[in-house]
Amino acid sequence: MIWLSVVAFLSAALSAAGVLRWAQDHAANYGHAMPQRFHHGHVPRLGGLAMLTGIALSWGVGRLTTALLDDPSSLHMGSWVLWWLLALLPAVVGGMVEDVTQRLAPRYRLLLSALTALLAVSLLGLQLPRLGLPWLDALLEASPWLGVVVALLAVTGLPHAFNIIDGYNGLAGMVAIIVCLALAHVALQVGDRGLAAVLVSTAAATGGFLVWNYPRGMLFAGDGGAYIWGVVIAMASLSLVQRNPQVSPWFPMLLLIYPVWETVFSMYRKLSRGVSPGMADALHFHQLIYRRIVRRVLHGDAARRMLKRNNRTSPYLWAFTLLTVVPAVLFWSSTFILMAFCLLFIVSYVVAYLTIIRFKVPGWLQP
Repeated sequence: MIWLSVVAFLSAALSAAGVLRWAQDHAANYGHAMPQRFHHGHVPRLGGLAMLTGIALSWGVGRLTTALLDDPSSLHMGSWVLWWLLALLPAVVGGMVEDVTQRLAPRYRLLLSALTALLAVSLLGLQLPRLGLPWLDALLEASPWLGVVVALLAVTGLPHAFNIIDGYNGLAGMVAIIVCLALAHVALQVGDRGLAAVLVSTAAATGGFLVWNYPRGMLFAGDGGAYIWGVVIAMASLSLVQRNPQVSPWFPMLLLIYPVWETVFSMYRKLSRGVSPGMADALHFHQLIYRRIVRRVLHGDAARRMLKRNNRTSPYLWAFTLLTVVPAVLFWSSTFILMAFCLLFIVSYVVAYLTIIRFKVPGWLQP
């Protein structure tokens, strides 16, 4: 599994270097007027292409090793790995088209994500088999199509949730690495080595991209990269729960509560103001951290100050993510404890958001 990670890391890092060399022309398409822009200059947004290369090579090598060499590393990467790659493509290719042209409307990207979800459900048989609560489990058992609907919503929606939090150098990428490794840890605990190998290699490919993304921001993940993280993690979460009855379905929910709740809260916030949920703005939680907390960077020119503030924002959100990941890993089989932590996160998020937006930031949070 380690050598598979090396393949993913090196191929993603080298592919990213190629993107930086040959894909500069499209970077100017990302306009200065966009509210989610927090950088100077023109930066390529095709980090997703580098990560897709690393993932495809590592998964392909793992599959060939399993099929042709009698699986010496006990990876158990069956033909399902190829179906994962096929299902991944519609959403990711659509995201990369948007990264290059800035002309693919959100509804089309959502449709392509839905196509990816349909492929995942039909090719891999993904569904949510249970929710850890007897009456809901009885409902899912009586109406299995409800579990399929939940799987469709998860695979369609999570890529866009990662896209929302992908605002600063290293932010979404490190969140994806943390979540992938947490899922892989539990997969190894229950003996699901194939799923663990897929997740570890995804984390390694993300690490290869981060070489160029953090701290200098030379390459961005773009929509394509965010969709890779969302789709792979959604399929892995559903597969882990579906294959292993001892894993609570609230384990991946707690792992992913930050991007999921950020999306839900953002939709509520926009609808309450009469704005379309698809309209970009600069009022997400990470953007408030940037504007209201990480503000004491005064040296250097404007571009250097913006880069410094950009880089200092991400660690706040990494720590925020670990507040949910640690209890999720500790209590991955305990449904009610996981549910309690989900509720605690939601309350904490809302309180923190309202505190920051009203300029009542505690002194210990300010650098």
